[in-house]
Amino acid sequence: MTELLSIGDFSRMTFLTVKALRHYQQVGLLEPARTDPSSGYRYYRLEQVADARLIRRLRDLDLPVDDVRTVLTAPDEAARNAVMVEHLDRMSKQLEQVQDTVESLRRMLSDDGEEFDVTYRDEPAQLVVAIRGKVDGDTVVSWWIEAFTELHRLLRTAGITRTGPDGAEFPTEFFTEGAAELVAFVPVDRVPSLAGRVEAVSRPAARYAVARHDGPMVDLDGAYSALGRAVLDRAIAADGPVTERYLPLGDEDDLLAHSTEVCWPVSG
Repeated sequence: MTELLSIGDFSRMTFLTVKALRHYQQVGLLEPARTDPSSGYRYYRLEQVADARLIRRLRDLDLPVDDVRTVLTAPDEAARNAVMVEHLDRMSKQLEQVQDTVESLRRMLSDDGEEFDVTYRDEPAQLVVAIRGKVDGDTVVSWWIEAFTELHRLLRTAGITRTGPDGAEFPTEFFTEGAAELVAFVPVDRVPSLAGRVEAVSRPAARYAVARHDGPMVDLDGAYSALGRAVLDRAIAADGPVTERYLPLGDEDDLLAHSTEVCWPVSG
């Protein structure tokens, strides 16, 4: 029988504490080769060192336990690498968000933030094609992109003329509860035969306080704050969702190149 390593030697060889090794056994990532039935002492095989080092690397990168298990049990190198590449992509996006937040905080500390002019606008009733979806803060961006990609495709294939910029409705629950039913829409001159999740909606006429945001999306809350102060000062808040409208900076199908109008419902 191959000589087994004590848990102390195994810990020294892998930089994993005894506590961590016990935890990885409990969650099914790294089973000892043998456990003494009387003392409960754990022993490991030399071949397990490589797996232990891989587990430590992956957990240092915050790879979820289930994904680590998938890597360890992957049938081939391609399947294993796919899990790790997907996680690295997620980490890259998180790093970008952190960097954006840091830059936003620097702008706040230097009082170099965007200034917003609040205007007031009456919008007539509109016919729109729309997609609804239950969305939370983690899924809002992907849902938003998918919804407008589908709506833009419908306009092209059906030969429909838009009558205004893209927009989306954000009810108060999205901000207070972190999730709500959102509506992405495009104003159109007519409604074609619809199938699937796209629907025709008649948006009622409404009056809004409006602020335009041209900077990074991380600073969009500045426009909301400016509108909230203006509406509060004039005591003209009205019920209804906030509407964002997306003004393209070039190609209408380039969903990320736009300015955002934040439209806060008001009365009077």
